[in-house]
Amino acid sequence: MLSRVADSIYWLNRYVERAENIARFVDVNLNLSLDSPTGLTQQWEPLVRTTGDLDLFRERYGEATAETVIQFLTFDSDYANSILSCLRLARENARSVREIISSEMWEQVNLFYLMVKDASEAKHRLQLPSFFAEVKMASHLFAGVMSATMSHNEGWHFGYLGRLIERADKTARILDVKYFILLPSVNFVGTALDELQWIALLKSASGYEMYRKRQRRISPTGIAKFLILDREFPRSIQFCLLEAEQSLHAITGSTAGTWNNAAERTLGKLRAELDFITIEEIIQGGLHEFLDHIQIQLNLVGHKIFETFCALEPVKA
Repeated sequence: MLSRVADSIYWLNRYVERAENIARFVDVNLNLSLDSPTGLTQQWEPLVRTTGDLDLFRERYGEATAETVIQFLTFDSDYANSILSCLRLARENARSVREIISSEMWEQVNLFYLMVKDASEAKHRLQLPSFFAEVKMASHLFAGVMSATMSHNEGWHFGYLGRLIERADKTARILDVKYFILLPSVNFVGTALDELQWIALLKSASGYEMYRKRQRRISPTGIAKFLILDREFPRSIQFCLLEAEQSLHAITGSTAGTWNNAAERTLGKLRAELDFITIEEIIQGGLHEFLDHIQIQLNLVGHKIFETFCALEPVKA
């Protein structure tokens, strides 16, 4: 497979997944604002802070309010990681490999982009919870169409790999939001407000029902374990890494337990780390610090995938 094609399919899926997860990212704070007691100041700046683009936001918008943060993360066409920009980039990548992907995939990503573009230009006020639900459903539909209509060959595995790496990163960030959005006082820890925030976080990852089937009590430690280490829930970090490693092996033709290149070694090392660590060790070392480490390592995995399969190196004489 041409490196250009592999890279485009990989990023097509990453951008679609990123758009979905940004919708989840914003939706969790909307849910918190609806559930929180009247009079509490809602914190929107932490959402931008966890993207790493706070300086750019302040330069463009100044104060972080619900309106400015939602505009920045959702509809700002000049911000590369907004939902609108992600889908524009996804469509451009899909256009460049139309001869490789199925026509249904192209149609779905095109419709997805046009839906968000129309919403960004709408003059009437959007029902944001409904809009974000549409974004999430459109992303699910794209993933389903790809799985059902594209041959599960190298190209498919590159796309699935991109989706999983992006999903693991955003699950870490969504979980980290809880530690950036501080309660009004430490006295609120363990209260109904604290529990509402954890429930909203689980719902943002579509994990509330699955978590409650495992555990009856809302427990911060239990939720962190579920979203990081669960091997069966498809949005947990551990599940994403296990599946990503299998797709990487399918691309290279290597067997499980062997690592023939930098991408496989980097991903395998991170997956193995989660195999052996316990939630108690994570909490003891600091949950935020661990999640930050995961995000750094996932960025490294993405870099190694590009270096291994897509980077063009000069031919040596």
